[in-house]
Amino acid sequence: MKKFSTLLLLLSYFTTNAQQNLVKYVKPIIGTEKMGHTYPGATVPFGAVQLSPETDTISYELNGKYNGDVYKYCAGYRYEDKTIVGFSQTHLSGTGHSDLGDFLIMPTQGKLQLNPGTASNPKSGFRSAFSHANEIAEAGYYKVKLDDDNILAEMTTTTRVGMQQYTFPKSDESHIILDLMSGIYNYKEKNVWTYVRVVNDTLITGFRQTNGWARTRTVYFAMSFSKPFINYGQKNYDDKQPYRGFWRKFDESKNFPEIAGKNIRMYFDFKTNEAEKIQIKFALSSVSQENALENMQAEIKDWNFEKVKENAQKQWNSELNKIVINASEDTKVNFYTAMYHTFINPTVYTDINGQYKGLDQGIHTAKDFTNYGTFSLWDTYRALHPFFNIIQPSRNNDMIKSMMAHYNQSALHMLPIWSHYGNDNWCMSGYHSVSVIADAIIKDVYKGNPNEALEACVTTAKHRNYEGIGNYMDLGFIPAEKSGISVSNTLEYAYDDWCIAQIAKKLNRQDIYEEFIKRSANWKNNFNAETGFMQPKLADGTFKSNFDVLSTHGQGFIEGNSWNYSFFVPHNPTELIEKMGGKNKFSSRLDTLFSMHLPDSFFAETEDITREGIIGGYVHGNEPAHHVAYFYNWTNESWKTQAQVRKIMKMQYKPTPDGLGGNDDCGQMSAWYIFSSLGFYPVAPGSDEYAIGSPSVNNAILTLENGKNFTVEVKNQNDKNIYVQKVILNGKVQPNLFIKHSDIVNGGNLTFYMSSKPKK
Repeated sequence: MKKFSTLLLLLSYFTTNAQQNLVKYVKPIIGTEKMGHTYPGATVPFGAVQLSPETDTISYELNGKYNGDVYKYCAGYRYEDKTIVGFSQTHLSGTGHSDLGDFLIMPTQGKLQLNPGTASNPKSGFRSAFSHANEIAEAGYYKVKLDDDNILAEMTTTTRVGMQQYTFPKSDESHIILDLMSGIYNYKEKNVWTYVRVVNDTLITGFRQTNGWARTRTVYFAMSFSKPFINYGQKNYDDKQPYRGFWRKFDESKNFPEIAGKNIRMYFDFKTNEAEKIQIKFALSSVSQENALENMQAEIKDWNFEKVKENAQKQWNSELNKIVINASEDTKVNFYTAMYHTFINPTVYTDINGQYKGLDQGIHTAKDFTNYGTFSLWDTYRALHPFFNIIQPSRNNDMIKSMMAHYNQSALHMLPIWSHYGNDNWCMSGYHSVSVIADAIIKDVYKGNPNEALEACVTTAKHRNYEGIGNYMDLGFIPAEKSGISVSNTLEYAYDDWCIAQIAKKLNRQDIYEEFIKRSANWKNNFNAETGFMQPKLADGTFKSNFDVLSTHGQGFIEGNSWNYSFFVPHNPTELIEKMGGKNKFSSRLDTLFSMHLPDSFFAETEDITREGIIGGYVHGNEPAHHVAYFYNWTNESWKTQAQVRKIMKMQYKPTPDGLGGNDDCGQMSAWYIFSSLGFYPVAPGSDEYAIGSPSVNNAILTLENGKNFTVEVKNQNDKNIYVQKVILNGKVQPNLFIKHSDIVNGGNLTFYMSSKPKK
């Protein structure tokens, strides 16, 4: 989270009539060498446009191989950099892989330069030096001074339109560059085709098709200037294209209204007076240029930048006010920054008229829902979507309907694994759409046809040629010879199968329940009773030798090791505890996880984890063990959950530039923090229970969509008083360390009594 100069506004817990200006607490975390990968630019809640600066545009490949430095630019922006190369319209938030970065715009003045230059010599191109001292990042607004050209850049957005405002010096050579080549995780052949039509001297439209993480992605645009340009032109970098047709009859480089090619940069020339502002409206669509223009005309009707900014921040305040807390200043900043992160993704993938381009490349209309994309489900099923089931149930309902539309359009007839822009990029393991769907059905959030949803879950879970599912169904595990992530997949499939069983049970589908509750026990097949760890198993039924419980490479796991994954049985901790020797041994094993020391060699194999994201051997900076601190609640030492949760919150979430111990992963890290700050967590989504932890807020009011309020009160809470003495729900002492979803959504009061001494 970058430093900025706005004063923090003190909250009064008892002031509930007037909406609090909670935007002031948001300090968007940005990408650093210690991870984060979140852009600092402007967007509205769940917006299709994420308008943000790029600090470099390095290639995904180097000398024909993966360029490891590109990982630092998953969000396009890196806090340590000293230059900005432009401002693009689309970004991913906190991911460990990337795409997007569409339609980069850069204002310049002086001699026209159409190459970006280098970070070491920014004046060799159109990039510019900048200073964090002249940079402001707020929810819905971003501002920075471009030092080399003395231009002030400002930006804000609506859902589908980005608005930029550039304040120029006096110059007869002012330019706005539109780079249609630039992108995040770019490589030579990523741009498939680009088309631009200059409609008049203030409006251009077009599209860009790319082949990246999303294999077939077409983004249409409409770009409007507040002032007519006096000249325009382009450079086509497709020098080696063998066939050029007969377009050579024209000089396409200057003032030619129809432009096409793979790699194009355009420029627009202006004369500007001192401090003259030139504004741009840039609208997106997945369907057509016409839809992009319609989106623009519907969402920003005039050229009032301040009005658009004010409306964007009103939207953020409205969303952030769904939870009003009283806490320390650092906790407030962490909490509302976390809420900001949770409301960035998934993103709206529907035009203003309800149309969107589906997986089948056809044009569809979302008739009774808003279609969403950007589903990082391996991450977000754990806490983000359960959080939505409390705070954003209508949106989560629409998100599941979007998943069902994805399923119906899929040539493979599967629910999404990791989807964005009408594609599935198939990233990570498991089929965790079923967890999101199950959690919503169990909690009565999903308003679609639950039997159709169950059918989609079952069909996905029986897709035999996907990631070892056939072996999993036949053997009860995935042989190590067949998959490098055999154990991860088996464990995650087993949990997802339990989720399917919960849907079937609710719908009285006993046949499906029995089939999938049996499959949910497949985790046992990778548990080696002799070592006490989850371990890869060979096709002959023997465990793989030369096994390293600390290594993350070649051991059958994805983004984790056996120490973390051996606890991945969120749906049946009771039986896992029995397998590991009972409550006392299990608790001791958890102690070891949180206190052990990982050797430096561990980090040589991990691109996305540094020591800052680890406590002992517990890797909070990645997701597989996010539930593990709460497992003490199933032992005789539940107070250790309270101690560990508070330790994680303090060590892994800070109001500093490297404030996250790992990637935010589209809101999962932040959702974990929100739940834990409030004092409870969904250990097994698909269940209606939350495990009690140790709240870090003093008070909180959750305003629910059904018009009810759920209040959390915490007595004697401070940095030392981290242990829960008793919990009272609606005037009654809770007999155990769990509450139900109905306890929350029915409204009421949850009171924690805290002490510096554990209640053993």
